[in-house]
Amino acid sequence: MAKILIIEDEKEIADLEKDYLEMNGFEVDMYDRGDTGLAAAEGNDYDLIVLDVMLPGIDGFEICRKIRAKKDLPIVMVSAKKDDIDKIRGLGLGADDYLTKPFSPGELVARVKAHIAQYERLVGSGTKKKDNDIIEIHGIKIDRSARRVFVEGEEKIFTTKEFDLLAFLAENPNKVFTKDDLFRTIWGMESVGDIATVTVHIKKIREKLGDVSGDSKYIETIWGVGYRFKI
Repeated sequence: MAKILIIEDEKEIADLEKDYLEMNGFEVDMYDRGDTGLAAAEGNDYDLIVLDVMLPGIDGFEICRKIRAKKDLPIVMVSAKKDDIDKIRGLGLGADDYLTKPFSPGELVARVKAHIAQYERLVGSGTKKKDNDIIEIHGIKIDRSARRVFVEGEEKIFTTKEFDLLAFLAENPNKVFTKDDLFRTIWGMESVGDIATVTVHIKKIREKLGDVSGDSKYIETIWGVGYRFKI
């Protein structure tokens, strides 16, 4: 049974999220403060975290940053804030998804299931290393089995979605993918309203590769279309 952590200070919302997740077979822990929620996240093993932005003690952005520095698991941020800058900030800190209140409990459950299934499929599938598990292009070495990335011999740490996105593009060099294509492939959900997710993850990947968007060595922006990995 997958275990979910909810960090949410609005009791009615937290209770509703908990009820729907439990009805769908999840085990759920709830905390209504940022500091206690962060301690629970760091001290226990969870399969996914549902994280509110506005919290007493420590806000959700800081919690996301601290969790992502230590653990690699899906994080779904929720907030009443509708500004794109808040969404971009959350995704930039390593969140896998961002839901704006009000949202239906059914949508939350669907996204939780999709993220956990995607994570388990990509991380938990096969451990035997094969020759084609290694991709080496332009000084980048991507070890798909160990899920490690080296740039000019130096290891760079990637989140789950960053690694999946980089590996997918590198596996399909010189092919142009739209943001919708990439969102459906990597996140496994429709991308309406979530284009910023792909944009932010591409930006983070480029930073870690030392890639400059205006003169990209690796990931090229095809304006008005999408992205491609150059060889």
